[in-house]
Amino acid sequence: MKVVLVGAGSREFGPASIRDLLLSDPLCENGLDIVLMDLDASELPRMQRYAEAVAGRLDRSPRLSVTTRLADALPGADAVVMAIELDRYFYWAQDFHIPRTFGFPQIYGENGGPGGLFHALRNMGPCVDVARAMEEHCPDAWLLNYTNPLTKLCEAQSRLTGVRVVGLCHGVFHGIEQMARILGVPTGQLDARASGINHFTWFESVHDRETGEDLYPRLKEREREAHLLHDWDEIALSRILFRVFGRFPSPGANHIGEYLGWAQEFLGSSAVQFFYDPVEGAPWETGEVPTWIYNLADHPTDMPAFPGGPVPRMKPTREQRAAAAEARAARAEGGSGNADGASGRAEAEFGNAGGLEFPGPLTPSGELAVPLLEGILCGVETYLDAVNIPNRGHVPGLPDGSVVEVPARVDASGLHPREMQRLPEGILSLLRTQTSIHQLLVDAFARGSRQTLLQALMLDPTTHSYRAAVNLINEMFRVQGDVLPEMEW
Repeated sequence: MKVVLVGAGSREFGPASIRDLLLSDPLCENGLDIVLMDLDASELPRMQRYAEAVAGRLDRSPRLSVTTRLADALPGADAVVMAIELDRYFYWAQDFHIPRTFGFPQIYGENGGPGGLFHALRNMGPCVDVARAMEEHCPDAWLLNYTNPLTKLCEAQSRLTGVRVVGLCHGVFHGIEQMARILGVPTGQLDARASGINHFTWFESVHDRETGEDLYPRLKEREREAHLLHDWDEIALSRILFRVFGRFPSPGANHIGEYLGWAQEFLGSSAVQFFYDPVEGAPWETGEVPTWIYNLADHPTDMPAFPGGPVPRMKPTREQRAAAAEARAARAEGGSGNADGASGRAEAEFGNAGGLEFPGPLTPSGELAVPLLEGILCGVETYLDAVNIPNRGHVPGLPDGSVVEVPARVDASGLHPREMQRLPEGILSLLRTQTSIHQLLVDAFARGSRQTLLQALMLDPTTHSYRAAVNLINEMFRVQGDVLPEMEW
C-alpha cells in the first residue's frame, strides 16, 4: 500500500503521521510504501531519518522516499494525506488583527470570520493543485485532508475536482470531553453523535453507552448547577448556545465563536491572543510574530519574563490526542483489529532517536487518517466520530453538496456516513449562512472575483459596513498579495 504525506516537513504533522502509519499492524502487514512530500526540502531528510528510527524501534520495514514533486510522489498512491500551511503564525496574526482594525469583531480568525476567508484563500490554490494532480496521477486514491479551514478547503477540492476527498478533524472529541466533565463521568461512557460543519457541530444525541440512558436531561440540569465562570474561555459560549438552542455545540469558544457576531463577550482571552504593542509596529509591518495564546487556560502568567524560560502549552496536547484515540476505540461498535496499533507496542518510549528532537512515547496521535485507511484499505471495521464530506442528505436541512461533518463507519466496502436527525431550525439557520459563505468563497476563487468574495464577506455575521468590507478586501490583498490567488474587482 502506498501512502503519500503532503506537507511532511511539518514538525507537527510529519512525525505524528509517520508514527500513526508505522504503529498500524493492518497497514504494515503486507508492505507499506510511505512517500514524504513537501515543497520545502529543508526538513525532509530529518523526517526520513525520524521515520527510519521509528521503523527500527517497531521492527517495521516500510519503503521510504522523499520528494518535492507531486508528479513523482503520486503515481500508484492508494491514499494521500495532507496538512499544509505557509508561515502559519505570521499570516494568521494578520488574519486575526487586520479585520479588527476595520471594526470587525471577529475572534480567532482561523476558520471562520473575515480572517478565515483569507486563510482559506491562501491554502485553496495548493489544496486544489494537489487534488488536480491526483486526478492525473492517482485518480482512484483517497484524499484525506487535515488542512484548515477544513470545510472551506474540502468544499473547493470536492467541487472543483473529481477526487474522493474526506476532511478529518478531532475537534468533536473536545465537545464530548466537555460534556463528560459536566456530567461527571468518564469520556468513554458517552455515546454522543454530532453533525453540522467542522468546528461548528451540534450533538443530536448523548447517551450512556452501557445503559442507553438519554443523558441530555441530566446534562441540562448539571449545566444549570455549575458556576457560569467555570472554564469560562473554553465552554461559557457553548453553555449559552446550549441554553438558547437546546443542543450542546463543539469544540469550544474560539472555534464556535468564529461563526457568530456576538461571541467576543464570551471569550476573555480575545484581547491577549496575538497581543502586540502597536507603538512598536504591527506584525504585518515588522514581520515579528506575536506569541500565540489559545486562551486564558494556557496560563499566560507562565510566559518567561526574558527569553529562554518556559512557555505555555499549546492546544491540543499529546495527552489530549492520545485520549481521543482511546475514546474512539471505546466508541467502535463491534469493529475488529487493534485500535491502538502495533499490538501493544504503542507503549514503547521513543526518546531522542537518531539525534532528532522529537521526544515522547510512540502512541497514536488520535487523528483519524490511519483508522480510516485501515478500514478502506484493509477491511478493519471502525467507527469515526467525524468525517467531512459533501452532503448527500446526511444533514437534513443543509444544501446537497455542501461539506458537512458527521459520524461514519468505515470498512472494506468504503465510507458509510451516518444519516443524522434534522437539527432545530435555529441551528440550521446559523449553519446555512456558513454553507452559503463557503459556496461563494469557492466561486470567488474559481472566477478570480473580488466581487464574489465581497458577497461572501457581506454574509459574515461580523460584517457591519459595506465600506469596511471593501476596504478590508483591498488591504488584505495589499498585505498578502504574494500568497493570495489572483483576484480582481
